Amino acid sequence: MATQIVMDRTGDTRHEFNPADSVAIVAAEARFKELTGAGFTAAARMGEGKSELLRVFDPSVEETVFYP
Repeated sequence: MATQIVMDRTGDTRHEFNPADSVAIVAAEARFKELTGAGFTAAARMGEGKSELLRVFDPSVEETVFYP
């Protein structure tokens, strides 16, 4: 399972999806585009204290964090 974590003023919301499920990937990519289009920054967690900025959706990333 992959997780998209959306941080906002209310805390965080987690959206899990199966990267082997094409329907789930379409929904996750739409969420990615919606959030980044609204000004959120997307980052892939690469390990403790490490992240990498994401400019395009990558379904192989285990955890993507979105923050305003």
